[in-house]
Amino acid sequence: MDFAAIIVIQVLFAIASLALISLGLAIIFGMMRVINFAHGEFLMMGGFTALLLHHAGLNLWLAMFVAAPVVVGMFGVLVERLIIRPLYGRIFETVLATWGLSLLMIGIASVTVGYYQSSLQTPLGSVGIGDYRESGYTFFVIAVAAVVLAAVYVGLRYTRFGLLARGTMQNPAMAAALGVNTNTVYAVTFFVGSALSGLAGAVLMPLVSVSPIIGFSYIARAFITVIGGGAVALSGTMSASALFGSISQSVAFITTPVVGEVALLAAAIVLLRLLPEGITGRYFRRRM
Repeated sequence: MDFAAIIVIQVLFAIASLALISLGLAIIFGMMRVINFAHGEFLMMGGFTALLLHHAGLNLWLAMFVAAPVVVGMFGVLVERLIIRPLYGRIFETVLATWGLSLLMIGIASVTVGYYQSSLQTPLGSVGIGDYRESGYTFFVIAVAAVVLAAVYVGLRYTRFGLLARGTMQNPAMAAALGVNTNTVYAVTFFVGSALSGLAGAVLMPLVSVSPIIGFSYIARAFITVIGGGAVALSGTMSASALFGSISQSVAFITTPVVGEVALLAAAIVLLRLLPEGITGRYFRRRM
């Protein structure tokens, strides 16, 4: 029974991790139809921001929940204004531009902070579950993911900006005709997506060794989750994270983590074969 509880906790942790690293990308892609190939480096920036500021004396939780999202979010606004906005509607050029940005960010990080891995001791200790012990930080990540998903849902569903954002993404010409400043909506949406990426990178930072190339380990899983979820940002992220996280972690328990990652990829291939438009292409179409 205790071992079963550990398995359930680890599956929930895998789902939460996938949701966190994918949500920012899902908002930018699902609402703006922008493919951000530098998403992994946004996560890397969030991890390094929290880590370096904490080493400089800032409280760890302030570094995670305030500094990292704000820094990466403001950087995202700059990227949207200088790179993304001139390329709206030109998907291929956007992919190339954000890919180039990814390489540039890796180079800058390598020069400024060094090409090495760094981290800190995982906080919150451990929790006893029968004969086993589980890191308290595992429960913390699960809780953060739940709160972030709930906050995004409330923001999109019940706030004025959420209404304007959804209307602008569905019909930008009509929104502009009604007096909505669509450029501002795009910029704020990109800020939110980037800030969520920075938050995810900061929250997961104590569990991984942060390095200039850490984004490579994030980007594949994030894109698989977003594409598997489909165009509906929130519902797609939640459903794909639940499916892929459960499969990957369950297989990893039976075999090895490497085989678990292969199972995730295989599940994505089968899913896209059956549902070419992703989960929300057939289900949850009217959800957010």
